[in-house]
Amino acid sequence: MSTQFDQVSVIKKANLYFDGKCVSHTVLFADGSKKTIGVIFPSSLIFNTAAAEVMELNAGKCKIRLKDESAWNTYEGGQQFNVPANSSFEIETLETLDYVCHFV
Repeated sequence: MSTQFDQVSVIKKANLYFDGKCVSHTVLFADGSKKTIGVIFPSSLIFNTAAAEVMELNAGKCKIRLKDESAWNTYEGGQQFNVPANSSFEIETLETLDYVCHFV
């Protein structure tokens, strides 16, 4: 996993979700793709997805349950998980989560 993004534009205004429990910024690439980078503070949340996503975790620890699945899976910094398009996932952040969301 790369430690930095080169030659990008960053939207200055933060994306604030769930009363500030999730804070991210949008990163725009020359090829038209985008990612968000941010943090999720310890909480239990449900995210809905339009596009498919790869959640890359830089630091922290969480439990994830994808829509229509009964099992919870634990992830931590250095790992990633995939979320299908037009879906959702429940997340319980056990430690503040530093992440990059790749839209695929």
